[in-house]
Amino acid sequence: MSAVLLSGKQLAQTIREKAHQEARELEADGLRPTLAVVVATDDGSTHWYVRSIERAAGSAGIGCRIVDLGPDATEQVLASVLQDLSGDPSVHGIILQTPLPPGVGTDELVGHIAPEKDVDGANPLSLGRLAVGRPSFAPATARAVIEILDHFDIPLAGRNVVVIGRSAVVGKPLSLLLLERDAAVTVCHSRSGPLEKYTRTADVVVVAAGRTGLLKGSHVLSGAVVIDVGTNVLPDGSLVGDVDEDSVRGIAAALTPVPGGVGSVTTSLLLLHTTEAAREQARTLVPGSAG
Repeated sequence: MSAVLLSGKQLAQTIREKAHQEARELEADGLRPTLAVVVATDDGSTHWYVRSIERAAGSAGIGCRIVDLGPDATEQVLASVLQDLSGDPSVHGIILQTPLPPGVGTDELVGHIAPEKDVDGANPLSLGRLAVGRPSFAPATARAVIEILDHFDIPLAGRNVVVIGRSAVVGKPLSLLLLERDAAVTVCHSRSGPLEKYTRTADVVVVAAGRTGLLKGSHVLSGAVVIDVGTNVLPDGSLVGDVDEDSVRGIAAALTPVPGGVGSVTTSLLLLHTTEAAREQARTLVPGSAG
């Protein structure tokens, strides 16, 4: 048996086309949805990713404002910029790109992003709303996992799903999204003990730990679905995930590739979230619309 590759490219294209259609409709009403990306690093791979967002936004008819504050930006400057963007009616979505300068913490800064513009679900208020089922933007990577599973008709209700990683941008919000779909969810982390204790009985395994080759074939139930969220850069510049593909491919029924899997869908969802945010912000500005 060889695992079916769950490519995200077609799904990503479908989502981009939807975002483009939304953008055209909004522009016909005199509103151009605009995404602001705040950057404070000289990391080359980060700037490459930001440029890819800018290109994708442009092709979808979405404005993209790159606010490059440089690697020496202070927390006070970053906070002020995020506050200004949150109050700017011409900006509908905001992303604070990591990494940040040494000594600058993400946790406090993301609280300055207005929840209605928090298109990557970074503000703790967004996670709290997600937890209690109130409208909010889930982190795009977490939502991308659900979109891929849905796209390939992989059922979740009543299935055992293991999420490896408990970050606020993937593991925690993804576990909430999976619970909404009636999955039985287990979240593993560095203190959980041997992975196979949990993963050997899982119908679906999602790996988002940032460790190359963490999940091996010996950890996986025969016929399971494996979603690889990891993006790790090797010394030669190539990109790999958290899954040891060679050993897992012969055990799992399906596997997302890296690159070309979750990441491609994530970028498209950021664009779609921006158009959704723009439409909602326009609606709330219309007199009498709140009733």
